[in-house]
Amino acid sequence: MKRFRRFMTRALLAGVLAFLIVPFLIPFSSSGTLTAAQVDPAAEFVELADVSVRVERTPYSGSSDKEAPLIVLLHGFGASTFSWRNVQEPLSELGEVISYDRPAFGLTERKISWDGTNPYGFEGNFEILDALIAKYGSGKKVVLVGHSAGGQLAAEYSRLNLSKVSALILVDPAILTTGGGFGGFGWFFALPQMQKLGPILVSSIATSGDDLLRKSYYDQTKLTQEVYDGYHQPLKIKGWEEAFWQFTTAPRDNQLKENLSELTLPTLVITGKYDEVVPAKDAVELQKLIPNSSLEIIGKTTHLPQEEQPDLFMEAVSKHWESLVH
Repeated sequence: MKRFRRFMTRALLAGVLAFLIVPFLIPFSSSGTLTAAQVDPAAEFVELADVSVRVERTPYSGSSDKEAPLIVLLHGFGASTFSWRNVQEPLSELGEVISYDRPAFGLTERKISWDGTNPYGFEGNFEILDALIAKYGSGKKVVLVGHSAGGQLAAEYSRLNLSKVSALILVDPAILTTGGGFGGFGWFFALPQMQKLGPILVSSIATSGDDLLRKSYYDQTKLTQEVYDGYHQPLKIKGWEEAFWQFTTAPRDNQLKENLSELTLPTLVITGKYDEVVPAKDAVELQKLIPNSSLEIIGKTTHLPQEEQPDLFMEAVSKHWESLVH
């Protein structure tokens, strides 16, 4: 028995020493080789909350003589402005449209150090959204449109800033079902050893993300090489893995789920009928929990109705537009 205990003690010590030392010995270089500007020389960037944020702006193209609202599009996990490509221009008939890449995604600056608020956490995202609304939405009605994890952000920002947001559109929102966080293990992932290992661990998203994309399309024939290329584009940027690790470990605690009754602004909930990434039944339940809300279920699509069924998506938005903004 004593010999066994000595063996286990030595094995434990060896394991601890390996964890303390080995991560610093593992070589790692990013699979990306380009800067954001090299990936897309035509991309527009604006400084928001000390972050260089990639934005796409489409001016109002409608005919109303009323002040056009500002429509802000927040993409979901693993996406970018690319996920709004089929509806950004049609939405401009209803208002001025701005989509942007959230930190760790798309072409937005990937900081690895910062002073003040972590740009990858909820508070950092709120500061960017605050700055964007102040820059482009002064004196205008503001409509936030959030997809999936972007829906959770849009809803929580609206709950905390009811005076700044006029209406909310939640597309397959990850609110009742979320990706979650690390809970009480944040200290562990903040260790230098994990900071070294983290980018290696998350690099697999380059391939596993395709599985999520396939699950997000109802009609696989619409999942063309052009779509894959659009989602893969940000992976060409040097250091994307480290930024994604920073996002993975960033604080995302919020009180939205417990306080949905405080979302008193006009809200439209949209879901793909066959969504399994964020179950379609969540949208049905969510609409019951948000007081001033309506529900639209779009057929022949799963998690990306704005990509796969843009015409039906626009029909759903247009149907409720007057009640949302007037």
